[in-house]
This record gives sequence, structure tokens and C-alpha cells, in this order.
Amino acid sequence: MNTQSTPITLIGVPLEEGSGRRGAGMGPTALRIAGIETTLIELGHRVTDSGDLRPAPAADLPDDPRAHNLKIVGAFTRALEAKVYDVASSGGFPLILGGDHSLSMGSVSGMARHAAEVGRPLFVLWLDAHSDFNSPATSPSGNIHGMPVAFFCGEAEIANVLQADRPLVDPTKVFQVGIRSVDPREREEIREHGVNVFDMRSLDEQGVAAIMRKVLDTVSAANGLLHVSFDVDFLDPDIAPGVGTTVPGGATYREAHLIMEMLSDSSLVSSLDLVELNPFLDDRGKSARVLVEMAASLFGRRIFDRPTRAA
Repeated sequence: MNTQSTPITLIGVPLEEGSGRRGAGMGPTALRIAGIETTLIELGHRVTDSGDLRPAPAADLPDDPRAHNLKIVGAFTRALEAKVYDVASSGGFPLILGGDHSLSMGSVSGMARHAAEVGRPLFVLWLDAHSDFNSPATSPSGNIHGMPVAFFCGEAEIANVLQADRPLVDPTKVFQVGIRSVDPREREEIREHGVNVFDMRSLDEQGVAAIMRKVLDTVSAANGLLHVSFDVDFLDPDIAPGVGTTVPGGATYREAHLIMEMLSDSSLVSSLDLVELNPFLDDRGKSARVLVEMAASLFGRRIFDRPTRAA
């Protein structure tokens, strides 16, 4: 991705039904209020805001007590898969404003279809406290936002949300960084399928830069496309409290910025999710502003360029 020449399309996904609580549906509005479009334009990018997806519930999908709100989540998945594919196929950069993490079923699947058409492998960098590798058969809660990685890897078929023959992501091409909350069955599934997991102990022992060099060298060597999915709870709750699934001991502000700056330097990123922002739980917009700053680092701003905000 040449960040200066690739047009960015903002796609709002006001989806909260994949999680166990209300509020994430307000995330796209909060990110817009925090100035994401203006910030990217000031960095020299061409930005189009395509508005929020508003799909009708997918009436053909069954009710499944093991996958809550399947009709609504499935409808958003289908609409977002098509939208992301269209933007990427047209030479654009899809930037998805969430919304809970179940939206990645659609965003990553859309990028997987695009990657298959251009003959390049798709890699996924999953910045999250959770591995999200549950399925309806293994999930202790039934909340679909804990299933997207298993879904786009083909290990969590949820009814007929998308076509069974859709392009999938190879689990060995998924890199999860910042993980610190995994269900016992998930841990077995991740190990069995070869997902690359760098938990917080790995970050402490190896350092963010060394881990990111491994990831980026792997993607570059394969001439791959890279989708980045950034969950607010990747960050420590003291930095970004506006999330319904806070887990103490997350990444620091500086560690997260370093990741985004290294991604920017690599020019490998093709698409981005910003997810799980719950403004109802936030502290005067703090988490939304942090997410916008993270996106700015990915799109070229350096930490020493960050303007000082009056107290």
C-alpha cells in the first residue's frame, strides 16, 4: 500500500449484536466525532466516507442459540464482505469503523476474495486481548464477536452466512499480538491450526519491534496482502477504557504506536478494522481519540509530529 496514493474509504459498521452488551454500535459515530476523516486528510490522503452500512436482517438464516443474533450479524457480514471487496478491487483502502469484532467475518472475507483474485496470499494481524477462535460448538457465551478468526479461517461455519466455497485465510498466516484472554478450548484450536500467537509475555520478553519484524518479513517474503484488525482492548484499559471486554495488562500507548509506525514503514497494509469501541463506557471520548491517533500513525504521522493537546 502506498498510503499517499491509495484512496481511503471509510465504512461505518454500527454492529453491536455480536457482543454481549450494547454500545459498540455507536463506535463509528464516535470515531467520526474524534476526527478520523479530518486527520487523514491533513496527512495528505484522499478520503471518502461511504457512511454506515444498514443491511436488513438476513431472514434466511436460522435462529441459533449457540450463535446469538445470527440474522443481524449475518446480514452485516454479507454487506461488509461485498463492500470491502468492491473498495479493494477498485484500488482503494477499506478502513472499517466498528462496531464489535464480529464485523471482521465480513471485512477479512472480503479481503480474502480480493487477494484470491489478484493471486496473492492474505495475512491477518490481529491486535487484540482475545484470540476470537471460538465456534458455535465451542463458545461458552454464544457471542459471535468471539468467533471471527475461526470463521474466516473456515473453522466455524455459522449456517450459510457466506458461500461455503469462499476463499479462506490460512490459519498459519494469522498473527495474533497482545493476547491475554483465551478460553481453554480455544487454546487447543489455536495450537492445532497453527495460528501464530504472541501474547503479552511474548511482548515483554521479545519486544514489540522484534515481533513486528518477524511478521512483516514473513508477509513481504510471500508478497502478501496484510489486513490489520485493531481491537480497543489490545490497549491497556488505563489508556482506552471505552470497551466492553477490558482485560488488564494490555499494550502501552508507545508500544501500540510503534506497531502502527512499523506497519506504515512497511507499505504492506491493505485494509484496517477499528473495532469494539463502546463510547457509552468511554471517558469523554478518550478511547476514540486514541484510536484515531493509532490510525494516523499507520497512515504516516510519527509520534514526534503529534500536536500537544491543551489540558
